[in-house]
Amino acid sequence: MAENPTEVAVGAGVVALALGFLVYAGQITGFGAGASEHYQLTASFRSAEGISTGTDVRLAGVKIGTVTALDLNRDTFRAEAKLTLDGDVALPDDTAAMISSEGLLGGNFVELVPGGSMFNFEDGQVIADTQGSVSLINLLLKFVTGSGDDGATE
Repeated sequence: MAENPTEVAVGAGVVALALGFLVYAGQITGFGAGASEHYQLTASFRSAEGISTGTDVRLAGVKIGTVTALDLNRDTFRAEAKLTLDGDVALPDDTAAMISSEGLLGGNFVELVPGGSMFNFEDGQVIADTQGSVSLINLLLKFVTGSGDDGATE
């Protein structure tokens, strides 16, 4: 069986391209030895509408983590989100978590707003100050029907 140099070169190129793709994919996903440490926090929302597993967690518009689990707490009837954050981001323990929207047609994400505490969160702690998602449909229905509680009495 004779080897054609062109076939060998093309085969080597395909193997090199495949290895390059695997290295690139590993760097993008954070898989591998160079991945930084992570820690988890839990946030309890009244409504977690618009987020799911894999949703971005952002601080000042920069992605610092993801939502890794979303479950219903059967005792409090609230949605509990497990947030996995980059280990090099130390957040004060009075940080607030809110579900924000990228715009009218954009997706939702969990936004963290740091407080001013001198103490930082540790792995496994709970974010006490949370704000659930605001439903645009409900706001429009209140506007159209005029059924809003403005607290005014006549």
